[in-house]
Amino acid sequence: MKKGLFLRKPMKAAEGADSLEEGHHELKRHLKAFHLVSIGIGAIIGAGIFVITGQAAAEYAGPSIVMSFIIAAIVCVFAGLCYAELSSMIPVSGGSYSYAYVAMGEFPAWIVGWSVTAQYLISASTVAVGWSGYFSSLMKDFGIPLSNLFTGAPFLFEEGWKLSGTILNLPAMILVFLVGVLISVGIKAAARFNHAMVFIKLATVILFIIIGIPYIQSDNWLPFIPENTGVFGEFGISGTIRAAGLLFFAYLGFDTVSTLAQEAVNPQKDLPKGILGSLFVCTLAYIATSLVLTGVVNYTLLGVPDPMSVALNVMGAKFFWLKFIVKLAIIAGLASVVLVQLLGQSRVFFAMSRDGLLPQQFSQVNKSTKTPVFSSVITCLLSMIVSGLFSVNILGQLVSMTTLFIFAMVCLGVLILRYTHPEFKRSFKVPLVPYIPLVGMLVCLGQMCFLPLASWVLLLGWLAVGLAIYFRYGIRHSKLRRV
Repeated sequence: MKKGLFLRKPMKAAEGADSLEEGHHELKRHLKAFHLVSIGIGAIIGAGIFVITGQAAAEYAGPSIVMSFIIAAIVCVFAGLCYAELSSMIPVSGGSYSYAYVAMGEFPAWIVGWSVTAQYLISASTVAVGWSGYFSSLMKDFGIPLSNLFTGAPFLFEEGWKLSGTILNLPAMILVFLVGVLISVGIKAAARFNHAMVFIKLATVILFIIIGIPYIQSDNWLPFIPENTGVFGEFGISGTIRAAGLLFFAYLGFDTVSTLAQEAVNPQKDLPKGILGSLFVCTLAYIATSLVLTGVVNYTLLGVPDPMSVALNVMGAKFFWLKFIVKLAIIAGLASVVLVQLLGQSRVFFAMSRDGLLPQQFSQVNKSTKTPVFSSVITCLLSMIVSGLFSVNILGQLVSMTTLFIFAMVCLGVLILRYTHPEFKRSFKVPLVPYIPLVGMLVCLGQMCFLPLASWVLLLGWLAVGLAIYFRYGIRHSKLRRV
């Protein structure tokens, strides 16, 4: 059993993607480096730059939020470099799940794949709930208030489960439905929609920076690192580091690029460019935005859901029109995050089904659209249920925990394959091995240790469900065991 649980997929099987099964499940290759960078930016830039920046500055770091972004970016680069090496070496759909299958074996791969399911599916649902809030606010601005009965989660968790009195979060469910149609129609249509959303987001960020620069008051940057309040993590150096931990999640999404290997024209070269390129662009956008934001407004005033609106108020009434543009950009940004997360999750289901660990319907590709329609439909139905019934605070901790776990496993995978299979062709190599993968793994595991006990309970509960599916179905239908 031990041999079976840790049986590794041969590299040739991973490269062929379909060599363990009869027939072919071909995805259409449309995506080039530019498309992959755009998809990465679409996944990363969202609630982080529009919401979390202000809250992290007001509660933890002050103007040193800039340093927090840089620290968080460095941590993400460790994981991003490891993703880039593995994606260039194992260019197949499934991302970290497929990497774990080659590096560590079937059982660890299932654990990683099931964790990725939580990361993508639940984070997409969480962002959809946030999108619903902004959409409702925008409708109210136009004099069209939406009923609270259909814009809130019926189930809340505040020191125990309780009913909120609402029926469904209908806008969130509608958004997920529309995104589901897009990713089912075809990867090219989804990529075009994402390009448009990315353009809107970046244009808004650039416009905000250009308009805000003349209004910067350098006194707002002093002291750059506010004095600690006496409580660990509230300003001072500890606050800057704690804010970096919060802002780490503002970078989530670059890993989604690695799941699209079988739809990339030249995956060995373009996937590393997509991963590292999107990280670089988003880091510059975050740093510039945080500098302008804390320069225009004193950081103590930024602890609100819409910090950019606060800055625009300070600039004067002549920029009142920009508030609507910013709010529209936020709506566009969050929609593109949902798109990329659900797109990545449908491809993870595709990869797991191709290996026999999920029913074969998940890896069936539609002849006309060249997309795994069944996988996309199931992904979106699950996300619609979660986004329609639950609130953000229930879901966020599980997403954080699973993401850190996945990143740690990817770093471990690089270390294992460097020593067990040094002969594998790598068009991109992580520098300073074993130090960079080791530091990346330890940092991720360390951050997991600082998360609340409730996060560990959620993670273990989710994994328990996954183990039941694996031992009831996956282990009995694994195609690797038939070879």
